[in-house]
Amino acid sequence: MSLLDARDVTRSFGAVHAMAGVSLSLVPGEIVGLVGPNGAGKTTLLRLLAGTLRPDGGTIIVAGHGAGSLQARRALGFAPDGAVFPPTLTVREVLDYYARLHAAGAGRRALVAEALDLGALDEVAGRRAALLSRGYVQRLALAQAALGGRRILLLDETLAGLDPLVRRRQCDRLMALAGTGVAVLLSSHDLAAVERLASRVLILARGRVVREGSMPGLLRERVLEVVLDAPPREPPPGFRVTVFGLETELGGGTVEAALALCRAHRLAVRASRVRLKSLEDVVLDALDDDTAR
Repeated sequence: MSLLDARDVTRSFGAVHAMAGVSLSLVPGEIVGLVGPNGAGKTTLLRLLAGTLRPDGGTIIVAGHGAGSLQARRALGFAPDGAVFPPTLTVREVLDYYARLHAAGAGRRALVAEALDLGALDEVAGRRAALLSRGYVQRLALAQAALGGRRILLLDETLAGLDPLVRRRQCDRLMALAGTGVAVLLSSHDLAAVERLASRVLILARGRVVREGSMPGLLRERVLEVVLDAPPREPPPGFRVTVFGLETELGGGTVEAALALCRAHRLAVRASRVRLKSLEDVVLDALDDDTAR
Protein backbone atom coordinates (compact mmCIF):
# COMPACT_ATOMS: atom_id res chain seq x y z
CA MET A 1 0.00 0.00 0.00
CA SER A 2 1.34 3.41 -0.98
CA LEU A 3 1.85 5.98 1.78
CA LEU A 4 2.32 8.80 -0.71
CA ASP A 5 1.09 8.94 -4.27
CA ALA A 6 1.63 11.82 -6.72
CA ARG A 7 0.29 11.78 -10.27
CA ASP A 8 1.08 14.17 -13.13
CA VAL A 9 2.00 17.03 -10.80
CA THR A 10 2.66 20.40 -12.47
CA ARG A 11 3.73 23.76 -11.09
CA SER A 12 4.84 26.96 -12.83
CA PHE A 13 6.32 30.20 -11.57
CA GLY A 14 5.36 32.68 -14.23
CA ALA A 15 6.84 31.44 -17.49
CA VAL A 16 9.07 28.88 -15.73
CA HIS A 17 7.68 25.33 -15.71
CA ALA A 18 9.29 24.09 -12.47
CA MET A 19 7.30 20.85 -12.41
CA ALA A 20 6.13 19.29 -15.66
CA GLY A 21 4.02 16.21 -14.94
CA VAL A 22 5.94 14.32 -12.24
CA SER A 23 4.56 11.08 -10.79
CA LEU A 24 5.94 9.05 -7.89
CA SER A 25 4.90 6.83 -5.01
CA LEU A 26 6.35 5.83 -1.64
CA VAL A 27 5.60 2.60 0.22
CA PRO A 28 6.33 1.83 3.88
CA GLY A 29 9.94 1.02 4.71
CA GLU A 30 11.61 2.22 1.52
CA ILE A 31 14.15 4.96 0.92
CA VAL A 32 13.84 6.62 -2.47
CA GLY A 33 16.58 8.88 -3.80
CA LEU A 34 15.73 12.10 -5.61
CA VAL A 35 18.69 13.38 -7.62
CA GLY A 36 19.43 15.84 -10.39
CA PRO A 37 21.28 19.09 -11.11
CA ASN A 38 20.58 22.43 -9.45
CA GLY A 39 17.33 23.86 -10.80
CA ALA A 40 15.94 20.43 -11.72
CA GLY A 41 12.91 20.93 -9.46
CA LYS A 42 13.82 18.71 -6.49
CA THR A 43 13.04 21.27 -3.77
CA THR A 44 9.87 22.39 -5.56
CA LEU A 45 8.68 18.79 -5.67
CA LEU A 46 9.36 18.26 -1.97
CA ARG A 47 7.47 21.45 -1.09
CA LEU A 48 4.51 20.32 -3.21
CA LEU A 49 4.46 16.93 -1.51
CA ALA A 50 4.73 18.58 1.91
CA GLY A 51 1.82 20.88 1.12
CA THR A 52 3.74 24.14 1.50
CA LEU A 53 3.18 24.76 -2.23
CA ARG A 54 0.01 24.02 -4.19
CA PRO A 55 0.29 22.28 -7.57
CA ASP A 56 -1.20 23.81 -10.70
CA GLY A 57 -2.32 20.37 -11.83
CA GLY A 58 -2.24 16.71 -10.86
CA THR A 59 -3.00 15.00 -7.57
CA ILE A 60 -0.99 14.37 -4.37
CA ILE A 61 -2.33 11.93 -1.77
CA VAL A 62 -0.49 11.61 1.57
CA ALA A 63 -1.55 8.76 3.88
CA GLY A 64 -4.95 8.73 2.17
CA HIS A 65 -5.50 12.50 2.40
CA GLY A 66 -4.78 15.54 0.27
CA ALA A 67 -1.35 17.14 0.60
CA GLY A 68 -1.37 20.00 3.10
CA SER A 69 -4.43 18.73 5.01
CA LEU A 70 -4.26 18.29 8.78
CA GLN A 71 -4.24 14.50 8.42
CA ALA A 72 -1.42 14.65 5.85
CA ARG A 73 0.66 16.97 8.04
CA ARG A 74 0.29 14.57 10.96
CA ALA A 75 1.71 11.71 8.87
CA LEU A 76 4.50 13.60 7.11
CA GLY A 77 7.68 15.29 8.30
CA PHE A 78 9.64 17.72 6.10
CA ALA A 79 13.28 18.68 6.69
CA PRO A 80 14.04 21.56 4.29
CA ASP A 81 17.52 22.55 3.21
CA GLY A 82 18.70 25.50 5.31
CA ALA A 83 15.91 25.20 7.89
CA VAL A 84 15.48 28.21 10.18
CA PHE A 85 14.78 27.83 13.90
CA PRO A 86 14.13 30.43 16.62
CA PRO A 87 17.66 31.82 17.18
CA THR A 88 17.34 32.39 20.93
CA LEU A 89 16.18 28.82 21.69
CA THR A 90 18.61 26.03 22.40
CA VAL A 91 18.52 22.79 20.44
CA ARG A 92 16.71 21.06 23.29
CA GLU A 93 14.20 23.92 23.56
CA VAL A 94 13.51 23.79 19.82
CA LEU A 95 12.73 20.08 20.01
CA ASP A 96 10.69 20.57 23.19
CA TYR A 97 8.61 23.19 21.37
CA TYR A 98 7.73 20.71 18.63
CA ALA A 99 7.24 17.87 21.12
CA ARG A 100 4.51 19.89 22.86
CA LEU A 101 2.39 19.33 19.76
CA HIS A 102 2.49 15.56 20.33
CA ALA A 103 2.67 14.79 24.04
CA ALA A 104 2.95 16.19 27.58
CA GLY A 105 4.99 15.47 30.68
CA ALA A 106 7.16 12.36 30.56
CA GLY A 107 5.95 11.55 27.05
CA ARG A 108 7.16 14.90 25.78
CA ARG A 109 10.56 14.47 27.44
CA ALA A 110 10.87 11.02 25.87
CA LEU A 111 10.17 12.45 22.41
CA VAL A 112 12.87 15.09 22.91
CA ALA A 113 15.38 12.45 24.02
CA GLU A 114 14.59 10.29 20.97
CA ALA A 115 14.96 13.30 18.65
CA LEU A 116 18.32 14.26 20.18
CA ASP A 117 19.52 10.70 19.64
CA LEU A 118 18.25 10.55 16.05
CA GLY A 119 20.07 13.74 15.12
CA ALA A 120 23.15 12.90 17.23
CA LEU A 121 22.60 16.27 18.92
CA ASP A 122 23.28 15.50 22.59
CA GLU A 123 26.59 17.35 22.61
CA VAL A 124 24.95 20.58 21.35
CA ALA A 125 21.61 20.22 23.17
CA GLY A 126 22.32 23.37 25.20
CA ARG A 127 23.61 25.45 22.28
CA ARG A 128 21.47 28.17 20.74
CA ALA A 129 20.12 27.38 17.29
CA ALA A 130 21.64 30.60 15.92
CA LEU A 131 25.15 29.30 16.69
CA LEU A 132 24.84 25.98 14.90
CA SER A 133 26.92 25.06 11.84
CA ARG A 134 25.11 24.01 8.66
CA GLY A 135 25.69 20.36 9.45
CA TYR A 136 24.08 20.67 12.87
CA VAL A 137 21.16 22.63 11.42
CA GLN A 138 20.53 19.79 8.96
CA ARG A 139 20.67 17.27 11.80
CA LEU A 140 18.23 19.35 13.86
CA ALA A 141 15.91 19.59 10.83
CA LEU A 142 15.89 15.79 10.54
CA ALA A 143 15.24 15.38 14.27
CA GLN A 144 12.25 17.75 14.26
CA ALA A 145 10.86 16.28 11.04
CA ALA A 146 10.81 12.74 12.45
CA LEU A 147 9.55 13.79 15.89
CA GLY A 148 6.19 12.34 16.83
CA GLY A 149 6.43 9.11 14.84
CA ARG A 150 5.95 10.46 11.31
CA ARG A 151 5.24 7.78 8.72
CA ILE A 152 6.75 9.72 5.79
CA LEU A 153 9.92 11.83 5.77
CA LEU A 154 10.83 14.29 3.02
CA LEU A 155 14.51 15.22 3.37
CA ASP A 156 16.16 18.01 1.38
CA GLU A 157 19.99 17.80 1.50
CA THR A 158 19.85 16.38 5.03
CA LEU A 159 23.30 14.82 4.57
CA ALA A 160 24.93 18.07 3.39
CA GLY A 161 27.59 19.70 5.56
CA LEU A 162 28.34 16.53 7.55
CA ASP A 163 31.81 15.10 8.05
CA PRO A 164 32.26 11.54 6.70
CA LEU A 165 31.88 9.77 10.07
CA VAL A 166 28.71 11.67 11.04
CA ARG A 167 27.28 11.18 7.52
CA ARG A 168 27.83 7.43 7.82
CA ARG A 169 26.05 7.35 11.17
CA GLN A 170 23.18 9.44 9.84
CA CYS A 171 22.83 7.01 6.95
CA ASP A 172 22.62 4.18 9.47
CA ARG A 173 19.91 6.07 11.37
CA LEU A 174 17.87 6.62 8.20
CA MET A 175 18.12 2.92 7.39
CA ALA A 176 16.96 2.12 10.93
CA LEU A 177 13.96 4.44 10.49
CA ALA A 178 13.08 2.72 7.22
CA GLY A 179 13.34 -0.58 9.06
CA THR A 180 10.45 0.55 11.31
CA GLY A 181 8.24 1.18 8.26
CA VAL A 182 8.94 4.87 7.69
CA ALA A 183 8.98 5.89 4.00
CA VAL A 184 11.82 8.29 3.15
CA LEU A 185 12.24 10.51 0.09
CA LEU A 186 15.82 11.82 0.16
CA SER A 187 16.90 14.65 -2.15
CA SER A 188 20.67 14.86 -2.23
CA HIS A 189 23.71 15.78 -4.32
CA ASP A 190 25.68 13.13 -2.37
CA LEU A 191 25.29 10.38 -4.95
CA ALA A 192 27.49 7.93 -3.05
CA ALA A 193 25.22 8.19 0.01
CA VAL A 194 22.09 7.83 -2.14
CA GLU A 195 23.61 4.78 -3.82
CA ARG A 196 24.19 3.23 -0.40
CA LEU A 197 20.79 4.11 1.07
CA ALA A 198 18.14 4.07 -1.63
CA SER A 199 16.30 1.09 -3.03
CA ARG A 200 14.89 3.24 -5.86
CA VAL A 201 16.04 6.44 -7.56
CA LEU A 202 14.30 9.19 -9.51
CA ILE A 203 16.47 11.44 -11.67
CA LEU A 204 14.98 14.89 -12.28
CA ALA A 205 15.88 17.38 -14.99
CA ARG A 206 13.94 20.49 -16.01
CA GLY A 207 10.99 19.51 -13.84
CA ARG A 208 10.62 16.01 -15.30
CA VAL A 209 11.62 12.50 -14.27
CA VAL A 210 14.13 11.55 -16.98
CA ARG A 211 15.01 8.16 -15.52
CA GLU A 212 13.90 6.02 -12.60
CA GLY A 213 14.30 2.49 -11.39
CA SER A 214 15.53 0.17 -8.68
CA MET A 215 19.14 0.62 -7.62
CA PRO A 216 20.17 -2.92 -8.65
CA GLY A 217 18.49 -2.45 -12.03
CA LEU A 218 20.19 0.88 -12.71
CA LEU A 219 23.66 -0.29 -11.65
CA ARG A 220 23.81 -3.71 -13.28
CA GLU A 221 25.68 -2.67 -16.44
CA ARG A 222 29.45 -3.21 -16.70
CA VAL A 223 31.96 -0.50 -17.58
CA LEU A 224 35.49 -1.10 -18.92
CA GLU A 225 38.10 1.43 -17.78
CA VAL A 226 41.28 1.65 -19.85
CA VAL A 227 44.49 3.39 -18.73
CA LEU A 228 46.59 4.65 -21.65
CA ASP A 229 50.25 5.61 -21.91
CA ALA A 230 49.27 8.80 -23.74
CA PRO A 231 45.99 10.72 -24.23
CA PRO A 232 44.10 9.60 -27.36
CA ARG A 233 43.74 11.98 -30.29
CA GLU A 234 40.26 10.59 -30.87
CA PRO A 235 38.47 7.86 -28.89
CA PRO A 236 37.32 4.70 -30.69
CA PRO A 237 33.58 4.42 -31.38
CA GLY A 238 31.62 3.85 -28.16
CA PHE A 239 34.44 5.04 -25.90
CA ARG A 240 34.61 8.32 -23.95
CA VAL A 241 37.72 10.11 -22.73
CA THR A 242 38.40 10.21 -18.99
CA VAL A 243 41.20 11.66 -16.84
CA PHE A 244 43.03 8.32 -16.90
CA GLY A 245 42.32 7.25 -20.50
CA LEU A 246 39.06 5.80 -21.82
CA GLU A 247 35.95 3.98 -20.69
CA THR A 248 33.05 2.24 -22.39
CA GLU A 249 29.93 0.33 -21.44
CA LEU A 250 30.37 -3.31 -22.32
CA GLY A 251 26.70 -4.15 -22.79
CA GLY A 252 26.67 -7.56 -24.44
CA GLY A 253 30.25 -7.22 -25.69
CA THR A 254 33.44 -8.69 -24.26
CA VAL A 255 36.49 -7.11 -22.69
CA GLU A 256 38.70 -8.71 -25.34
CA ALA A 257 36.71 -7.12 -28.17
CA ALA A 258 36.85 -3.69 -26.56
CA LEU A 259 40.63 -3.90 -25.98
CA ALA A 260 41.12 -5.14 -29.55
CA LEU A 261 39.32 -2.00 -30.77
CA CYS A 262 41.74 0.12 -28.75
CA ARG A 263 44.70 -1.66 -30.29
CA ALA A 264 43.21 -1.27 -33.77
CA HIS A 265 43.28 2.51 -33.13
CA ARG A 266 46.96 2.21 -32.14
CA LEU A 267 46.36 3.11 -28.49
CA ALA A 268 48.94 1.89 -25.96
CA VAL A 269 46.93 0.23 -23.20
CA ARG A 270 48.74 0.20 -19.86
CA ALA A 271 46.01 -1.37 -17.72
CA SER A 272 42.30 -2.06 -17.67
CA ARG A 273 39.57 -3.08 -15.26
CA VAL A 274 35.86 -3.85 -15.30
CA ARG A 275 33.48 -2.30 -12.78
CA LEU A 276 29.75 -1.95 -12.37
CA LYS A 277 28.15 1.37 -13.15
CA SER A 278 27.93 3.85 -10.30
CA LEU A 279 24.94 6.08 -9.63
CA GLU A 280 27.04 8.98 -10.86
CA ASP A 281 27.44 7.21 -14.21
CA VAL A 282 23.69 6.64 -14.46
CA VAL A 283 22.84 10.26 -13.56
CA LEU A 284 25.32 11.72 -16.05
CA ASP A 285 24.09 9.39 -18.80
CA ALA A 286 20.47 10.36 -18.10
CA LEU A 287 21.27 14.07 -18.18
CA ASP A 288 23.28 13.68 -21.39
CA ASP A 289 20.38 11.82 -23.02
CA ASP A 290 17.94 14.51 -21.86
CA THR A 291 20.14 17.28 -23.26
CA ALA A 292 20.44 15.48 -26.61
CA ARG A 293 16.64 15.40 -27.07
